[in-house]
Amino acid sequence: MLTTTTPNIEGKRITKYYGIVSGETIIGANVFRDLFASIRDIVGGRSSSYEEVLREAKNTALREMEEQAMRLGANAVIGVDLDFETVGGNSSMLMVTASGTAVFVQD
Repeated sequence: MLTTTTPNIEGKRITKYYGIVSGETIIGANVFRDLFASIRDIVGGRSSSYEEVLREAKNTALREMEEQAMRLGANAVIGVDLDFETVGGNSSMLMVTASGTAVFVQD
C-alpha cells in the first residue's frame, strides 16, 4: 500500500477515488516513563521512551488507515495527515489519528 502526504503520485494516474479513510489509536503513558521524562525535562535531552511510544502510536494509526483503504479496494492513500493530541484527565494518554483519501492508481 502506497501512502503519501501529497495530493497525487508522480508517474501514476488516479483512476478511482474511494473516499476518506482513517485510523486512530490511543496509548497511555506509564508512571515510570513519565518519571524519567520529567527528569529529562529538567536536565535536558531526548526521551527515547516517549519517542518509542509516539512511533508505535503513529504506525498503528497508519496501519489501521491502510487496512480500511484495502477493504475498499484501494491500492494507495493520498493526502495523508497525522494529528497528535493528548487526552485524559491529566493528559496522560496520547491520541494519534491518520487520515487520507483512498484511491486506485495505475502506471
